Amino acid sequence: MIKKINTIEDVIILTKELIDEGTNFHPDDDFRNIINIETNLPTYTEEEAHIRNNLIQQCFVTCDLEGKDIYEIMFDTFISETKLNDI
Repeated sequence: MIKKINTIEDVIILTKELIDEGTNFHPDDDFRNIINIETNLPTYTEEEAHIRNNLIQQCFVTCDLEGKDIYEIMFDTFISETKLNDI
């Protein structure tokens, strides 16, 4: 997993990594609250959730500094990486 978010490309990389993990997330979500629908258990450990929450916060800062919309970047990445763009 990417370790630090410094550029918009890093935001895209993180988004793709989260998609690859099978996570249906929103940038405002706390990763401690993401539940696996098959097991009804948390998807991430406290440490894993903390890492992802921290990376998302870095995404917000990077997008703000670059004058970009985090929601648009992550949504566009989600659409391009999933079969939703084939509908």
